Formats: sequence, C-alpha cells, structure tokens
Amino acid sequence: MSNSVARNIANFLNEFSPFSYLSHEELIQVTTSIGVINLDKHKTLFQINDKLHDSFYVVANGVINLFVIADAEETLLNKCYPGDVFGLRPFFAKNNYMMTAKAREDCIVYAIPIAVFKPFVAQNPQVLDFLLESFATNTRNPFDKENRGKLITDNVYNDVQQNEIQYFQSLAYNKTPLKVINTAIVKDAAQLMTENLTDNVVITEQNYPIGIVTDSDFRSKIANGRFPLISTIDKIMSSPVITVPENVSVAEAQLLMLKNNVSHLCVTIDGSDKSDVKGVISEHDLIVAQANNPGVLIKEIKRSLSPKELKLVREKLTDLIQSSIAKNIPLPHIYNISGEIITAIIKRSIELAILDLGSPPARFAWFSIGSQGRKEQFLLTDQDSILIFEDVATEKYIDIKDYFLKLAKRATSILEKVGYNFCTNGHMASNMLWCKSISDWIKQYNNWMKTPGEKSNDISSIFFDYELVFGEGKIEDTLDDLILKNTKNNALFFDYLGNDTLRKNPPINFFKKFNLEEDGEHKGKFDIKNRAIMPLVDGARLFAISLNLKGINNTYTRFKQLAIADPKFSEIYLNCADAFLILSKFRTLEGLKNDSTGDYINIDELSKVDKEKLKNALIPMKELEELIKDKFQLTQFS
Repeated sequence: MSNSVARNIANFLNEFSPFSYLSHEELIQVTTSIGVINLDKHKTLFQINDKLHDSFYVVANGVINLFVIADAEETLLNKCYPGDVFGLRPFFAKNNYMMTAKAREDCIVYAIPIAVFKPFVAQNPQVLDFLLESFATNTRNPFDKENRGKLITDNVYNDVQQNEIQYFQSLAYNKTPLKVINTAIVKDAAQLMTENLTDNVVITEQNYPIGIVTDSDFRSKIANGRFPLISTIDKIMSSPVITVPENVSVAEAQLLMLKNNVSHLCVTIDGSDKSDVKGVISEHDLIVAQANNPGVLIKEIKRSLSPKELKLVREKLTDLIQSSIAKNIPLPHIYNISGEIITAIIKRSIELAILDLGSPPARFAWFSIGSQGRKEQFLLTDQDSILIFEDVATEKYIDIKDYFLKLAKRATSILEKVGYNFCTNGHMASNMLWCKSISDWIKQYNNWMKTPGEKSNDISSIFFDYELVFGEGKIEDTLDDLILKNTKNNALFFDYLGNDTLRKNPPINFFKKFNLEEDGEHKGKFDIKNRAIMPLVDGARLFAISLNLKGINNTYTRFKQLAIADPKFSEIYLNCADAFLILSKFRTLEGLKNDSTGDYINIDELSKVDKEKLKNALIPMKELEELIKDKFQLTQFS
C-alpha cells in the first residue's frame, strides 16, 4: 500500500477508538498492512460457522449488519457504521464465527491483520479494554458448545445485545464473606469454608484484602502435596486480589474476570485494595444472575400469551431504566437496550394478533415511527406505527386491507393494555390512512415530498423516522430507495422541512428566562419536549435525510454521524448530541418521578445547578437553527 493511501487511512482511523489511543507513527505501521475490501450490497463478509479470519474489520463506508439465525429467522444484533469495529472473535476465541456480517448497502471495509495489531494491544491497556468491551457486546450465540474464549453467559441468549444489557444490571453476590488473617492455618480455613458451604476465603490485613484462597487453590497446591495442611494460608493465597466497587455490574465483573483470568472478585467500599472488604463475587454468582438478568425480558416476551404478561415485562423495563439512570449508565446504552425490548414487545403483540386472526393473506411490514422508530422511548408515551402490505390484485384489495386493519387494531389494542396509549393524532397502523399497499404508500410519500405544504399533503415528519419491527425487509428497502430518490434536487422539500423545524416556540425568551406555559393544565411549567427536545430531533432528521444517512434513526446517533459526514460543522453536531442526552435525561427523570410522559418540567423544583445545566443545554439549538438557515433555501414556507 502506498504511503499516501496509508496516511489517509490512518487519518480516518485516528477519529475512532481504539485507534485514537495509538500514536500517528503506530497507526502508520498498522495501516501499511491493511487490506481494503469493497463489499457489494447484501454480500457476506463472514457467516456463522465460518473459520476465523486472520483480520478484524473496520467499516470505512456504508453499513454492515451483524445477525444470527434463531427460530428459523434472522435476528439483527447490531448495525455497524463508519468507524465501527467488528469481527473481533479471532482476538479472544479459537472456534468459528458465531454470527454473520452482511453489507446492508455497498460498503468499503478495512481488514486489519491480527498479527500486526496484537503488539499494540499488549502495550496499551486502553486498546485492550476497548476490544474486550466490543467483543462482549458482539459475542452472542447459544449454539456454541465450546466455552473457550467465551464470556460466562454468552450461551444464555442471543436475541439482543446481551452483554450490553448487563451494563444495566446490578450484581447480587455474597455480602458476608469469610475472612481470615494471613497467619491462619490452611486446615482451619478449609474447615471454615466447609462449614459455611463456600468455595473461597479472603485473607485480610486490617480488613483490607491482601489475598484470596479458593477451591482451585486447594486442588492445585494442597491436594497434590505441594504444601502441607499445617501451612499458613498466605503460602497458598492468590495475590493481589482483583477488587471492584459495590455497585459493579454483571458485564463489568465479566470483563474483569476475563481480562485477569480469575474466578473471583473482591468487593470493597471504594473498589480498591486499600478499602474494607464488603463481599466476594464468584463465577457462580454471574451464572445465577442470569435468572434475573434483563436479557431474560426478551425470553419472557417471546413466551407471553396475553397483554397482562407483556405489561409485567414492560414494568420490569421501567425499573431497569430507572436503576440504569441512577447508576449513571450512558443514555445511548440505555436507548439501545430499551429500544430492543420495546421492539420485542411490539413484535409479540403482532404475533398474538396473527394467532387470533390466522395467517396474513399477503406479505407485509409493520414499522414503528416517531420516538419508537428512533428507539428513544423510555417512558410510556403513545404508540406510533404504519403498516405496508404488498401489491395485490384489485379484486382482492378490499378484503386484504380489511384483514390488515383488523390485525393492526388487535395489535394496537394489546399495546394499549400494556401501557402505550393510542396516538392522539391517529398515527397508527389501525387507522385506514396508515394501513395500505406499497403502491399507495409510494404515492403518499411522493405527494409529501414532491408537493409539500399543499393542504392535503401536510407532512408529519415522524413518518421519516421508521424502524422495521415485523415483516418483509424488502419493503423497507423500497421505502429507503424511494425517499433517497425524492430527495435529489428537491429544494422545495427541504425548504418545507427546514421551516417546519424552525417553527417551534423558542425555549428561552429575550430576558434569558425559560418560556413557560401561560395557561392550561401545565401552566407555569416548561414544555421540555416541544420547546427543547423536538427541535433537536427535527434538526437531526433534516440533516440526516439531506446527507443520505440511511438506517440511522436515533437522534443522538444521527448527530454523531453528521459530525463525521459533515466535518466542517462537527462541533455544532457534537454539541447538539450532548444537549439531546442532557435534555432527554431531564425529561426521563421527570417522567419516572411523576409516572408521566415527562413533557413538562416544574422549573421551581430544580436546583440552581440543574437550572443552569438545563439552560446551557439549550444553547446549541441556536447554533443548529443558524446552520439550518445557512444550509437550506428557506423561502417559500417562511
């Protein structure tokens, strides 16, 4: 590879972890050995049971889907965008690939040789940590019978991002650990472990952990005669102890066990070995934790046979979200897993409706739109959906549409019983306006995009935030291609969308005070949804459509990708991404506190620090507004 090409690739990789942890010289060493792969749409890079490659991969351009086959259907595990790393199994396992990597569209992928990159992993803990976490996120296959290279619970589920879920789960462990001093006799310690039915004992000095002895130490050091039973315990203890704080999660514990090749972790007050011992986490504790792991929610959803059972799962999800926020889990992680669980609930509701009505008479696709389509629905807000069925013979159209309307009414009714209210604007698949054939939908989108602003064609922009929940992927492809086609040279459409984005009432008045509701039920409160969050949502959508960021619906992710696609204004996009997370957290906390949608904030209840934080989060909105005015010709609909 030429030096100039290597430098260009190095500059690209330097924008992303873990490559950003390397020096420029180290990156050049790596990039001179990189292979560049052009992968056509729907082509496979590797698939389940393929032998491991000698490289791992980075997406340079396009989108790579990672999925497994379960219950005779493809289950999407992850979408990899430019800068994302995947195919890390050769680093940590010897058995074959446990998932399939397929191009969602035409892609360019960089192949980075394992042998070339391994020295930098060994030299740089940050690189190792990143790869371990990435491997944990992407390793999930229940059909793998070999344990080598696997995380302890990889064989439990594969339906969602298993280990990412575990970042949300607090871990139950032994909080009354056995403790002895370093001069204790091995025989006495063994008797103590037997009496207490435990497989470990912590050796302490002033209640600080200095070592640990487990059953394996007795097998490897006592049973084979290396040390007599009358030895002091410090002769056979493992030291130093790997320590963790009290609020450690399942995933964090797994990663530490994997990284340090240990079977036990010592819990201390502050997570260091200079702090009092509070407990011990064993591999067995991690296995037992699976019974209460949030990933089980997906299994419960699949087994559910009634709205009541689905509602119980949704209540557990609310608890999960609340505890995750309390633990300061990053909101993007919570969005990801919450979105997957809500999608599974919707999918199961459709399946139950089909069980009642019988098999569909034609192929179809059910899409979540709005906040569900963006996977931003933490709270019990209303449901938004559309249904598209394949074109059928004219004489069959009425009967087939009637079936799908009945299906949608049953599914939306189930979701209403779960806790998702009907959409007040009627944006649901059970509305005959939003349940129709692919040809009718093509006409609908053509009207919206080619003649925006006409009385009968007012665009509800949430129809451009859609996520396939159930049915035919080819229908989604048709929709993607239609929107892309209609955006080309369509200044009128962006004129309309841009003005619609700027039409929201400003959050701050001339005197730098919050604009509060002047009357009605929420008088004196701040409408954080419509005045603060929605302008960011609308702006992210506008730029994502204009730059053809396909398959990216989440507002935070859109802004992050926009910063890459449009680097000249990356600072504005990144500021908006951060602002969106801050505002969303305010709304979520309000909703959880009052069991509401969280749309209206009582400013008087906020601390001075929180008021300032909220106000600062509104600053990027002005920058975004100016960028919209600068980028688009906002004339006709002003």
